[in-house]
Amino acid sequence: MKSIRFLLAFLFTICFANIAKAQAIKDGKLYLKEDGSQWVKLTMLNQVWLRNTDNNPGSTVFDYSQENSTNIGIRRYRVQFMGQLTDRVFFYSQFGENNFSAIADRKLGFFVHDAIGEYAIDKKKLSVGAGLTAWGGLSRFSAPSVGTILGVDAPLFLQSTNDVTDQFLRKLSVYAKGKLGKLDYRITMAEPMAYQKSGGYNATLSQQSSFSSLPAQKQWNGYFMYQFKDQESNMTPYATGTYLGKKKVFNIGAGFVFQPDAMWHSGNTLSDTVSTNMVQLAADIYYDAPLNEKGNSISLYGNFTHFNFGPNYIRNLGAMNPANGTTNKGLLNGSGNNFPAYGTGNVLYAQAGYKLKDNLIGKTTIMPYLSLQHANYERLKDRLNFIDLGFSWLLSGQTSKLTAAYQSRPLYNNSGEKIDRKGSVILQYQVYLN
Repeated sequence: MKSIRFLLAFLFTICFANIAKAQAIKDGKLYLKEDGSQWVKLTMLNQVWLRNTDNNPGSTVFDYSQENSTNIGIRRYRVQFMGQLTDRVFFYSQFGENNFSAIADRKLGFFVHDAIGEYAIDKKKLSVGAGLTAWGGLSRFSAPSVGTILGVDAPLFLQSTNDVTDQFLRKLSVYAKGKLGKLDYRITMAEPMAYQKSGGYNATLSQQSSFSSLPAQKQWNGYFMYQFKDQESNMTPYATGTYLGKKKVFNIGAGFVFQPDAMWHSGNTLSDTVSTNMVQLAADIYYDAPLNEKGNSISLYGNFTHFNFGPNYIRNLGAMNPANGTTNKGLLNGSGNNFPAYGTGNVLYAQAGYKLKDNLIGKTTIMPYLSLQHANYERLKDRLNFIDLGFSWLLSGQTSKLTAAYQSRPLYNNSGEKIDRKGSVILQYQVYLN
C-alpha cells in the first residue's frame, strides 16, 4: 500500500508540476504543447452501493446464519492516469479497488488494473502495445467503461475468466489495434495467470471440467467491430455503455477467445486426464442515439455468446458478496448472492435504456433500463434467467448519478434443477471525474 500511495502522490506531483509549463487545460487534458500532440490526463471514479439482499438458503457470515443482508460497500473505485508523450507514444495506467465491504480484507484491495505502453506505427490503422491490459477479445462489454454503464453492472458473464486466469479481466498481453476505415479491430496474445493463485482454486479432478493446473499455453483474443455511424474512440480498450444521446452509434461486432489445453477433466477413471481447449465466440450489436431535440435518447445492446469450457463446466458469480460461507451443501449457487453465471453452453443477452427529456426534474432527468441474461448451460437442466432492471437519476450526466436497481437470480440444486429465485435491491451513487 505504501508503494501505491507513493506512486499516486508522484503522479499528482507530475501533473501539477507541469501546469506551469503547460499550454492549456481542455476536456480534462493538460496539454504540454500548443498543437495538442502531447498531453496527460487524470480521471477518478467512485461507485458506492447501499443494498438489501435475500441471501441464498444456508448463507453464513463468519459461520453465523444470515438470511437477509443490508450492506454498504464500494463497488468500484478507479484512478486513471494516461498521456500522449509524443505523436506516436501513448501510456495508460489504472489503479483501483472493487467490492470493498465490511467483511472484505482491509488495506489489501487497492491494486494495479492497467499498465501499458503503446506505439503507433500508423496513427489510425495500427498501434502495438504491451503490459497489463484489458485489450482483448470476445465482445464490446468484455471491457466496459464502468463510469458509463447503463445500470449498476455491465454484463459480467462477458468477463469470462475474471480473476480465474487474469487480474479482474486484465491480462499480461501483447496487442495490436486500430481502425481500417469503419472497421475497428483488436488482436491480443495473452499469458494467462496461474490458476493456482486464484481465489477459487480447486486441484480436485473430476468428470466435470475445470481449469487446468498445468503450465498455461498462450491465449489468443480478438474483437472486430464495424461502426456504421459516429466513430468511437479506441484510445483505451473500454467501451462506453451509453452516450446519453451525445452520439449516434450503430455497431456490429464479433470476437473470440482461444486457449489450447486450458481445461481438463477426468476420463473413464480418475487417473485418466483429458485436456481440452477453451473456446469462446461472440457476436453483438449496439445502438445508442438521440431521438429528438428535447434530449430523449435510446440505448440498445444485444449479444450472443458460445462458451466451451469443457464438459459440464459451471462457475458462480456474486458481486460484492454479502456472505462468506454456507451450510447448504445441496445448493449449486453457494452463499450470498451467487448464481451460476458462467458455463459451457450458449448465452443470449439484451439490455435497453430510454433517457427521458433533458431538464425533466429541474436540470436533471431519468433513464430507466432493463437487462436479461438468458443462458442454456450444459450443467443446468433448467435455463438460467438473470434479470436486472431499474433507473438512473442523472443529476449531472455521468458525473453525478443515482441508480436504483432490482436484480433477480435463480437458485439451482446440485442436480442442475431450478428450485427458487432470490433478489437484491441496490441503490448506487456515482461520482465521476473524466
